Amino acid sequence: MPADLPAARPTHRIGVDLGGTKTEIVLLGADGTVRWRRRRPTPSGRGYRAILENVAGLIGDARSRIPDGGSATVGIGIPGSINPDSARVQNANTTALIGHPLRRDLEALIGRPVAVDNDANCFTLAESVAGAAAGYEMVFGVIMGTGCGGGLFVNGGVRVGPHAMTGEWGHVVVDPRGAPCYCGNRGCVETLISGGGMQRRFRQDTGKDLSMPAIVSGARAGEPDCRDAFERFLDDFGRCLGGLISVLDPDAVVLGGGLSQIDELYEVGAERVRRYAFGQNVRTPILKNRLGDSAGVFGAAWIGV
Repeated sequence: MPADLPAARPTHRIGVDLGGTKTEIVLLGADGTVRWRRRRPTPSGRGYRAILENVAGLIGDARSRIPDGGSATVGIGIPGSINPDSARVQNANTTALIGHPLRRDLEALIGRPVAVDNDANCFTLAESVAGAAAGYEMVFGVIMGTGCGGGLFVNGGVRVGPHAMTGEWGHVVVDPRGAPCYCGNRGCVETLISGGGMQRRFRQDTGKDLSMPAIVSGARAGEPDCRDAFERFLDDFGRCLGGLISVLDPDAVVLGGGLSQIDELYEVGAERVRRYAFGQNVRTPILKNRLGDSAGVFGAAWIGV
């Protein structure tokens, strides 16, 4: 290509949402419509290299569906962040990623630049721009799934912060005598109101190994152990989010992740939030995501380079 001709702008966008249990990819056309989409289980139990190759393979599949002459940006949301100094993954609840130069390794495999951000940031961006929180100036986005994370949308974009950890409320210590967390502390928000944390605590308290959906179903059916655990979950949700609202006073909170589908969070949970927040007559709306559990993958596509 002659030096005086600008490079052609990419015609498509590829977004990847790398989660603890599933990896999702989307290919968006120039008009923003979904051209192709797929989910695969995340091979987290097989180590870092397997995760890396799984993501690279999905990106290759997406690129193969772009018409001749087209190209795509690539963005990926991860359950952690990239340390600004070392360029390695930090604070990831998919612990196989920690300490690895994910961006560099992925770029080497696929032969092109990649943008990487926290999955909760990608979710918050998508819901604040085109989802349930569109139109609000300051939004806190919450991911409640296998783990628990968050992101802060303010002044038209997601804040990352000098240490790439803005919004990491999942590792605020609520109970110093509580359950150990993979981060090294005890009693973090994530140990209390994530799906994984709830399941571990239920097993410890009752000796029963139930999934979070089974605990919720049992609570609704009046099963005593499930009812007690679910009541405590809703109270912990109120305490954790109420404290956060007292600090940030956002215009809105939007919930994402698998646990965001629990209707009681928007009823009893919201009442508990108002109880524990510092201010009187707290009216902060707690919104269910509009883009579904795939909001993060769209946010990842939009950050692509």
